[in-house]
Amino acid sequence: MLGWFQALMPKEERFFELFARHAQVIVAGSEALRRLLEGGEGVPRYCREIKERENEADEITREVLLAVRRTFITPFDRGDIKDLINSMDDAIDQMHQTAKAVTLFEVRTFDPAMREMGEIIIQGARLTAEAVPLLSSVGKHASRLMSLTEEITRIEGRADDLHEEGLKHIFRTHGSSDPMAYIIGTEIYDHLERVADSFDDVANEIHGIVIEHV
Repeated sequence: MLGWFQALMPKEERFFELFARHAQVIVAGSEALRRLLEGGEGVPRYCREIKERENEADEITREVLLAVRRTFITPFDRGDIKDLINSMDDAIDQMHQTAKAVTLFEVRTFDPAMREMGEIIIQGARLTAEAVPLLSSVGKHASRLMSLTEEITRIEGRADDLHEEGLKHIFRTHGSSDPMAYIIGTEIYDHLERVADSFDDVANEIHGIVIEHV
């Protein structure tokens, strides 16, 4: 009876598989976002792709949260698992919010700083995708995990700089002559900054897990 019951329980390895799958969805979403920021007639297609990726990520997040409830012994603190997957999910959610704003305002051209922020977002996604599988052996990979989280934080700082520079540029360009263009540009910059910020949140969650287990 006990063996049958234990067979129903998710294995610890399941969490790391789900983290890795979610991270790959984030990478795919970030690549679609970068293509979106290239502008042109392909923008609506990439907006739709980001929405599809966001739906995939939501399904994986639900699987993780269900596994947390069903598993007696988790690989690390249940709260840490929830916070990590939720911070990862925030990243793709913010990509979707960016795509929704682009769709709403029918934007087809983007500032160079926006495109550079898109490149930074891809870097953050790829660093996350490298980091989360290493959590299965925190002690063994502690040094590499710390390096990855530091790199995510560093590039997030660059995204903050680009956000500030971009806002100044659109204010000087459109502030008095085209208020609507200024409002739309501000909205898109703000969403892109939130995407980058979410990767910093992921890095902080990973950093905390490493500190607790080393």
